Amino acid sequence: MELLSKAHKTPSIAKEAVQKQWFVVDATDKTLGRLASQVASRLRGKHKSTFTPNQDCGDNIIIVNASKVAVTGRKSEQKIYYHHSRYPGGMTAIAFHKLIQENPERVIMEAVKGMLPKSKLGDQMLKNCRVFAGNDHNLGAQKPLKLELK
Repeated sequence: MELLSKAHKTPSIAKEAVQKQWFVVDATDKTLGRLASQVASRLRGKHKSTFTPNQDCGDNIIIVNASKVAVTGRKSEQKIYYHHSRYPGGMTAIAFHKLIQENPERVIMEAVKGMLPKSKLGDQMLKNCRVFAGNDHNLGAQKPLKLELK
């Protein structure tokens, strides 16, 4: 079949042509799953017209106030995070309400990681996400823009 015009060709950008920006997101009183899905979409670059599935074309995201993220229902008592050391009997489990006190960054990173591709590219995209428990972050030199998520 003959190509109608050059405008109908889907663009595929090279790694060198990707333009990344820095954004800061406040997680205060945001629902965990909704926040994670919107951040994962931004990390993937699906909001850009130049989205290429096999390239890391997403933005860099800084998430602050991770300790103030909200969950609905009884998830704060019932949600459990598992980790296995790959040794026999090496399963450890920790409840959400304990993990949010001990390591609130891990709660958001696990949620975002589960919504990214399970490949080397997904691992690379996850490195573009920085999470901080409090309001302060050490990435002010990047001049991040404030991003309001719904």
